[in-house]
Amino acid sequence: MNFKSSKNRISISDLLLNLLVYISSLVTFFVLIYIIFYIFSNGFKKINWNFISQKYSEGKADNGILPMIINTIYTVIITILISFPFGFGTALYTTQYSKDRLFRKIISFSSDVLSGIPSIIFGIIGYSIFCVSFGFGTSILSGCLTMSLCILPTIIRTSEEALRKVPNDYKEAALSLGAKNLRILFTVTIRTAMPEVLSALSLYIGKILGESAIFIYTIGMGYMMPKNIFSHIFSSGRTLTLHLYQIAKQANTSDSLEMTFAVSSILIFIIFSINILMNKLSNRIKNK
Repeated sequence: MNFKSSKNRISISDLLLNLLVYISSLVTFFVLIYIIFYIFSNGFKKINWNFISQKYSEGKADNGILPMIINTIYTVIITILISFPFGFGTALYTTQYSKDRLFRKIISFSSDVLSGIPSIIFGIIGYSIFCVSFGFGTSILSGCLTMSLCILPTIIRTSEEALRKVPNDYKEAALSLGAKNLRILFTVTIRTAMPEVLSALSLYIGKILGESAIFIYTIGMGYMMPKNIFSHIFSSGRTLTLHLYQIAKQANTSDSLEMTFAVSSILIFIIFSINILMNKLSNRIKNK
């Protein structure tokens, strides 16, 4: 009798827990849908081809955001090119080569501490080092270097987790077939971990796209079109998030408020597109 009542209590508690999980999931889903719908419905009227493809001019009623889109692309690509090789390389060394336990603990502790530092502190440090000491000034390069330091701990930690999840059976099977260590590293370890690494890459890109505190100090508020592909990295160039911050401060009319929602819509669309692309790449590698 006691056993039956205990079993009933367990069943009721499981039911309540499942119900709580479902309700939490539904609330999260509907909040996300509401935010997206609210932003797009308010900004859709302003979005057209001219808005995306025209230059920006201070003080004009109808301004394009093409320079900000280009600056955002520069920022994402350069930051990933700087930070990802260092982060993934560090993760490879700590998980595949290093036998020094103390060194691994130091790397792990340093990553945890750095990931907890507020981004505005990175912005101040980046301004002092890259803008002033190195003489890069407020430029895209300064912003990318600073942002690389900010996301480096996250890249290290997520890459380590992905590499540790590679089954040892795969490596042992490759060794039994006579494969060398370097070949096993590239064809087994990295290839198996790559789908999860690519999935995490969308998180790094999302953090870069959503950052404002670092870029206010290091990139500046320039809005000129690039004159040269390579020299533009030494110019000031606000990203879409910085542009959103700038126009949101001046959103005192219905027209400027619609412009704010329009830029927000473009930013959300870019983030969604990147997430979908990364998931497709990850699934494609996983299925090979």
